[in-house]
Amino acid sequence: MTLNLTKKDILHILNATDSEITRLMLKTAKYRENNLITYSKNVFIPLTEICRNDCGYCNFKKHPDDPDAIILKTKEEVLSELKDAEKYGCREALFTFGEDADSEEAVRLKLAEYGYERMTDYVIDICRMTLDETSLLPHTNGGNYSYDDLKCLKEVNASMGLMLENSSSRLMELPAHRKSPGKSPEIRLETIENAGRLKIPYTTGILIGIGETREEVAESLLAIRDLYDTYGHIQEVIIQNFTPIPGIEMEEWREPSFLDMIRTVTAAALLFGDADVSIQVPPNLNRETAQIFLLCGADDWGGVSPVSPDYVNITSPWPGIDELERLTADAGFELTERLCVYEKYMNSEWLNDTLLENISSISWHR
Repeated sequence: MTLNLTKKDILHILNATDSEITRLMLKTAKYRENNLITYSKNVFIPLTEICRNDCGYCNFKKHPDDPDAIILKTKEEVLSELKDAEKYGCREALFTFGEDADSEEAVRLKLAEYGYERMTDYVIDICRMTLDETSLLPHTNGGNYSYDDLKCLKEVNASMGLMLENSSSRLMELPAHRKSPGKSPEIRLETIENAGRLKIPYTTGILIGIGETREEVAESLLAIRDLYDTYGHIQEVIIQNFTPIPGIEMEEWREPSFLDMIRTVTAAALLFGDADVSIQVPPNLNRETAQIFLLCGADDWGGVSPVSPDYVNITSPWPGIDELERLTADAGFELTERLCVYEKYMNSEWLNDTLLENISSISWHR
């Protein structure tokens, strides 16, 4: 069944009343092929906390002069964390770091000390080390990349990701993005499109509550759908809610309402329902309401780690796997583990022989 939702249709969902949204939530059930809700057991490793962007909602970025800042982890430090994660059965190595971190002298000096000129080259070697020396699969999320850099990263990553956040350039004038050139929607859409051209299994999504209008939410979801229709590379779409944290520039901003999250998740589930694209809602940001989103059509919890915090949302700890299983079962679904790359991409059209061999050697609970 295909809905072929238009912008007008999505806006109707985003403006739906409580009775209408209940009916639309029920409609998402028609797209479910099974009763499974997936998650990826990962280790979250921030290679550096230095970033050229300065987002109004961010509590990840640190200044190079901060004595607690991670300037650049060594390979030995990363390998130690990976080996610890292996003991807990983690299968995904999520490498996150500030965009264009090597624009800062402190990072360039560390790179030179390690024998590198560019952050991208260092990340490629970190991912290659992960494949060679552990059973984990790399998933890199480090901001925008050029086509050529993405082409190199593809060879050592099972999947990659970049949040679109919003397709409206108007948000570049608001506190969320006005000091963050890398959040330009034109640049982000180009990066996501290049990933499609290169056949990289990809994760993207939108951020709700940073000053966007409902029309801009609709346009953002449609922009992602258009990229999927063209390239088929988007394996999951994240619907993430802004959460105020003390000390950030936007700490006084209100977080999006529960109903707006319900509407947005429902709209996304209906828009992508015929596309075999998972809809993900971070459980650590919605601890008390997470189950409702399963009823809205969400079918993935994303990466959850038994060994590391969510460094991007440090005040929101992940639920344990046992808790996640209980929440899922209580809502009438079954929790099952997946890898960071979805099964439909586990073939030579999308991945090279090395990645496919590493995947074939992994045993995980399905």
